[in-house]
Amino acid sequence: MKTYSATPKDIEHRWYVVDASGMVLGRLATEVAKILRGKHKPVFTPHMDTGDFVIVINAAKVKVTGRKAEQKQYFRHTGYMGHELYTPFAKMLATHPERIIEKAVHGMLPKNALGRGKLRTKLRVYAGAEHPHTAQQPTPLTFPSLEAK
Repeated sequence: MKTYSATPKDIEHRWYVVDASGMVLGRLATEVAKILRGKHKPVFTPHMDTGDFVIVINAAKVKVTGRKAEQKQYFRHTGYMGHELYTPFAKMLATHPERIIEKAVHGMLPKNALGRGKLRTKLRVYAGAEHPHTAQQPTPLTFPSLEAK
């Protein structure tokens, strides 16, 4: 038995579109991260970019469970001492709903150059239902077990 390792000629990248309306944020992010990494493919190789492109639409309609809608905060630092900024979930959802999904998926990818590259180039998030990637003919993905009840 030999361990299979994918080469660039073995890898085929596909496009998928995911509708986030009514889905739970964390569970959606895990599925998107799995597709970005390529773990759904039999040719998955950890050190190669075997993942696919993912378009997430309706990011403004994503749900969270429990009291996260009131309690969750997003942290960022300005670079100056003591200038920490915390943005509540409700404000982030109203102003930049794309960043909510991007940050959730970012937390589930490896913290290295391969993970950053996948987030930057393979993930597209849009607040509404329209996206400019129709030429790529994305395949719709549904996760019926992940929809909020």
